Amino acid sequence: MTTAAIIGGGVIGGGWAARFLLNGWDVQVYDPDAEAQRKIGAVLGNARRSLPGLLDVALPDEGALSFHDTIESAVAGAEWIQESVPERLEVKHRTFAAIQAACDPGAVIGSSTSGFKPSELQADARRPEQIMVCHPFNPVYLLPLVELVTTDATDPGLLEAAKSTLTGLGMHPLHLKKEIDAHVADRFLEAVWREALWLVKDGIATTEEIDDAIRYGFGIRWAQMGLFETYRVAGGEAGMKHFMAQFGPALKWPWTKLMDVPEFTDELVDLIAGQSDAQSGQHSIRDLERIRDNNLVAMMRALKAQDWAAGALLQAQERQLRQGTALGQRAAEVDDPAAPILTIRRAVPLDWTDYNGHMNEAKYLQAFGDATDRFMELIGCDADYIASGGSYFTAETHIRHLDEVHAGAVIEVHTRVLAGGGKKMHLWHEMVEGDRLLATGEHFLLHVSLQTRRPAEPSVEIDAALRRFAEAQQHLPRPEGAGRAVGAPR
Repeated sequence: MTTAAIIGGGVIGGGWAARFLLNGWDVQVYDPDAEAQRKIGAVLGNARRSLPGLLDVALPDEGALSFHDTIESAVAGAEWIQESVPERLEVKHRTFAAIQAACDPGAVIGSSTSGFKPSELQADARRPEQIMVCHPFNPVYLLPLVELVTTDATDPGLLEAAKSTLTGLGMHPLHLKKEIDAHVADRFLEAVWREALWLVKDGIATTEEIDDAIRYGFGIRWAQMGLFETYRVAGGEAGMKHFMAQFGPALKWPWTKLMDVPEFTDELVDLIAGQSDAQSGQHSIRDLERIRDNNLVAMMRALKAQDWAAGALLQAQERQLRQGTALGQRAAEVDDPAAPILTIRRAVPLDWTDYNGHMNEAKYLQAFGDATDRFMELIGCDADYIASGGSYFTAETHIRHLDEVHAGAVIEVHTRVLAGGGKKMHLWHEMVEGDRLLATGEHFLLHVSLQTRRPAEPSVEIDAALRRFAEAQQHLPRPEGAGRAVGAPR
């Protein structure tokens, strides 16, 4: 089991703890705040309901969480140490000194700092090569970006270890090889923040109107395409050069006040705070965090369906999680074809639930459809085969809803072949949460030529793989409910 130490358990430290813990790491926390366990518990509660549902395969079993009275105890045995103490350089230096006096010299020490350069953090350190900036974004357990900033003193081996670890956590390590105050992302945010302050101060727009301009407009574009790619598209068929030629002169117009900061008077603070309270004060911070997480999960899952931007990271993490498991096998790798096949193991995402608080009926069909797709892939009817012109089409489906399923539940689907060979495939799926049977799905499929759209024989290899499972499983007791008519007693 791998171990991470979290030094500082505020919003960011708690988010790091959740990201590591839910990806199977043991997590050891040090924070002198008497409320640290409660605060991290609240962050973990939000993470547990949202992060697992980003993926269509279950995360590893959750690691063990422990709290420690000293830095020395917290970093013992840790392979990754994440510092998230307040943004005061003298506090960080004292913290790094305590960490390096006790930690493994081969551990990565990452700092969550949003402003300090790594050279400033490394100054006077016992082992400067061990310390690097690993600046995340809130909520750390959902947003994948980490600004990884290093210096020439950074150990190349530790840098590669950091990249590998972050990628394994489903994150995107953006390696900045030249340090600068506030790194990259926060410099953009600071520029937008300054302009927004002027717009409010000058009475041009309220806080809500500014937020509307972002969330209903360019914010959606930026979420999936960033800045330069957005403007490349804005240039039309002529691309970025045309955009630059068309809009470049506007840069000379006196539109912006980015180099001039409004004075933070009590009047300005009261104005912005009052508008912000009017905008969303009806929600508690915990409510706003859950609303935010719901929206982030839905948007990132939509990007995942397109294998794009943050969604492409989720696809890559799923492939990594499937490797070496039953969910990544092909037919020839299955040792016992007589046993039902594990075709799905995943958490129920937030957007699969309905107004009653449980998984809606359409998602039962999706889960069983995904199980069918996985079985098809197992026997060789994968994307390459389908591209060559053959596939299975579902001719009939029967689903029994036996028990409720709620968001966050880790469900499995086990699949049997009731009959198979030639053009026909008859599957039986059972959905469970632990020992609890949730639903069954019975599916009859026909192999079809995608050229003629009519039933056709599958390849010899697929037919042989399907018959192997059908013949091995024909001696199993017939499942209760198989072939049952709608409305028949259970």
